[in-house]
Parts: sequence; C-alpha cells; structure tokens
Amino acid sequence: MTARTISKTLSANDTGDTGGHQAGILVPKDREILSFFPSLDPDEQNPRCLLNFVDESGHFWEFAFIYYNNRLFGGTRNEYRLTRMTKYIREAGLVPGDDVRLSRSADGRYSVAYQRRHQPQRSATGALKLGSGWRVVPL
Repeated sequence: MTARTISKTLSANDTGDTGGHQAGILVPKDREILSFFPSLDPDEQNPRCLLNFVDESGHFWEFAFIYYNNRLFGGTRNEYRLTRMTKYIREAGLVPGDDVRLSRSADGRYSVAYQRRHQPQRSATGALKLGSGWRVVPL
C-alpha cells in the first residue's frame, strides 16, 4: 500500500450551512478517489466501514465510508458517502471553500487535516469583515 492524499473543497451542504439534511459528504464514483478507501461489498445492502483518522493535534476521529446502494435492492440511492464528519468540520470552524485533506500512510493509517481558503479579514477596529461570496466569472 502506498501513501495517498485526497482533498475535498467543502460546499455549503458539506458544512451544514444550507440547513438541509444529508448523509455526509458525497464521494464521486471516480476509481482513483474510491481506491483511497477500503473496498465495500456491492452485494451487501448499504455496506459501510468505520475509519479512524487522526488530526494534526493527535485527536482521533471516527468517520464512516458508506456505499448507499439501495437502488440495487429496490430503493433510489446509488452513491458513496463519507459520514460522521460534522463534529470535525464544526470544531475546526471550516466553512464552504475550505479544503479537507484525507491521507493514508503506507502502513494504512489515516489522517485528516484542512486548509483554509478564505481567511476572515478584520477592519482597523477589529470588526470581522464578511464577504458576500459573489464574484465575476470570466466566460
């Protein structure tokens, strides 16, 4: 097993900012990204595995990797999700646009880190300046 790192830029859904209920962060059905996680048995309904991650401060976090495959069993869902991350996201103070980085060492140990993309700015009086989130996109 070789060392690997994958990264996810958090959306408003991922951070809970939309107020909607979701079952974790959507993991794309990309072979390279899925190969980061343990294999799940598609013949089992909604197979999952618990993964222990350690952050930069040495705190352990238990995330769940789940294949919601109930479409194969008469349901509607057919997607991979990484769940049980809400507490980590909230305690780290992550916001949409920040990156979560998941790493797996050569010996199979998992770690989690983040990189802030948007640092809040403070005015001369110390008041927090909030951006609107809007920007011009060249066509």
